[in-house]
Amino acid sequence: MHPAGSAAAGTPRQRKWRTWPAEFAQSQGYGAQRGPSGLGYPTASASPQAAFLADPVSNMAMAYGSSLAAQGKELVDKNIDRFIPVTKLKYYFAVDTLYVGKKLGLLFFPYLHQDWEVQYQQDTPVAPRFDVNAPDLYIPGFTLYGFITYVLVAGLALGTQDRFSPDLLGLQASSALAWLTLEVLAILLSLYLVTVNTDLTTIDLVAFLGYKYVGMIGGILMGLLFGKIGYYLVLGWCCMSIFVFMIRTLRLKILAEAAAEGVPVRGARNQLRMYLTMAVAAAQPLLMYWLTFHLVR
Repeated sequence: MHPAGSAAAGTPRQRKWRTWPAEFAQSQGYGAQRGPSGLGYPTASASPQAAFLADPVSNMAMAYGSSLAAQGKELVDKNIDRFIPVTKLKYYFAVDTLYVGKKLGLLFFPYLHQDWEVQYQQDTPVAPRFDVNAPDLYIPGFTLYGFITYVLVAGLALGTQDRFSPDLLGLQASSALAWLTLEVLAILLSLYLVTVNTDLTTIDLVAFLGYKYVGMIGGILMGLLFGKIGYYLVLGWCCMSIFVFMIRTLRLKILAEAAAEGVPVRGARNQLRMYLTMAVAAAQPLLMYWLTFHLVR
């Protein structure tokens, strides 16, 4: 007799299959959708960015944001001229190399120049590159003979005297800007008090008053090279040149308007306008000396 255990041993054992949770199978990739490659690997799920872009609500939000940005840009373009006259400023930088050369020659040698009238085309002054008499902001501000170069040359002069410091250089630049601002405000107030109807704008004044930096830089450089004698010779010549230049330029802007209005040449108002022109021209040499004499030792 075979024992009961032997009978059971003779019967094949049935293998039991363990059932795994569906969440575990999905986490391991089983039961996932197969990729089109046919290799049996699960297809990668879509990224969160793609899902966000596929959302209709997000698309509407993006379109609305783009519309707001376009409207904001259009609003800025329309109102920027109220605060910064970009269109007018472009006129003062419409120069070329030929104009810069002629203008510098006119500033150093204004004695032989005959025609000082600014040319117009359909009641609009032509660009500076077509008229050497037109004011510009390129020479006073950004060229070799402009305000920025004046500050750099002042720093060079202070450095050669072992007196350079960022604070002192900043004081030099701020002092020059303060005097320029004070000049412009004083001239505008004087024009208002003497009731001058002129096309002379604030930007024109900044341009004309900024031409004195040409002579200031020349005087400082000659002072560094040849000492006090070179400084006084060059600065003296530039002071006389800028005086003549300002007289002949401003008289067309101030006195010519009086003649057009029929004001008598010897009238009281016309005398005031002539004194104003002389005062503005005479102030240029004084400021040229005041802002440079301490830079040459």
